[in-house]
Amino acid sequence: MENSRQSLIPSFLYSSFKNGFGFEHLTENQRSLSDSSPSSVSASSPVARSGFVVPAPSEPGRIKMFSPAYYAACTAGGTLACGITHMAVTPLDVVKCNMQIDPAKYKSISSGFGVLLKEQGVRGFYKGWAPTFLGYSLQGAGKYGFYEFFKKTYSDIAGPEYATKYKTLIYLAGSASAEVIADVALCPFEAVKVRVQTQPGFARGLSDGLPKIVKAEGVAGLFKGLGPLWGRQIPYTMMKFASFETIVEMMYKYAIPTPKDQCSKSTQLGVSFAGGYVAGIFCAVVSHPADNLVSFLNNAQGATVGDAVKKLGVWGLFTRGLPLRIVMIGTLTGVQWGIYDSFKVYVGLPTTGGAPPPAATE
Repeated sequence: MENSRQSLIPSFLYSSFKNGFGFEHLTENQRSLSDSSPSSVSASSPVARSGFVVPAPSEPGRIKMFSPAYYAACTAGGTLACGITHMAVTPLDVVKCNMQIDPAKYKSISSGFGVLLKEQGVRGFYKGWAPTFLGYSLQGAGKYGFYEFFKKTYSDIAGPEYATKYKTLIYLAGSASAEVIADVALCPFEAVKVRVQTQPGFARGLSDGLPKIVKAEGVAGLFKGLGPLWGRQIPYTMMKFASFETIVEMMYKYAIPTPKDQCSKSTQLGVSFAGGYVAGIFCAVVSHPADNLVSFLNNAQGATVGDAVKKLGVWGLFTRGLPLRIVMIGTLTGVQWGIYDSFKVYVGLPTTGGAPPPAATE
């Protein structure tokens, strides 16, 4: 069983998790990854009759569901999922941002890559990787960790019956609450990233770009894009989590003949990736107008939302750079859910989705 567990993720990631995140003591005695998913609860049990409950394992070496260690694991998984993936697609992000800011020069995806390569070389594709990695690592920690927390909290408030009946509302409320907090951590790094990527000569990266903005505009300059960032990220995250949970639940219900708790871990992780990719497409469409606003406001000092609408036009807000963003966000979201759930499996937790949200026992 140990070998099968390690095979779920690459060996270099396995060794990094074991050595870098301090979860060894939580999984040392855990040699079996028995799924404690909601669907494994017997329909005849008192728990199932009273409402939906995820059993909290109490065996030595296991992470108890909804304990501080559980939320710490979810936070660590979110950090990995968002930081690594956003840094990996930095070249796509650079081209997308420049298409949004200067469409006359960066007319299409292919020409955008060509112009960037000609003018800035290969290094130009990786401008802003440091603020991207740090900013989205912090955002991922808050997004996933607080989502798990708020989903459980709101389910407890609603009670077993209403938590199941209004599960989609709980997914939406939990993800929105988490994103409000996560974006405060992301905003300063996003401001630096956009300027480094779209203003040649502004700064080399995070180390000189951050103090340069603070010197010119004060600390407030780092957060002037927070409103549009919330406008982009909150709908994006609500769609990301609610649609993912719904898609995965439907896949286990209609597309996979085997109940989730009887599926192999590799199958469950495949479902997580597929559900995440489809959810990412919806996310890209819903949040794209605000993404154009974030890029415009962070690039032009003193610009307002009205200026952006006047220059880009309503149609431009919805369509400029959208095909590239669909490819980028779809892939990004699918891989994020794959990494996040792989980490949860590694530390002995069930994968996300496939059942209504957890509610407290009477």
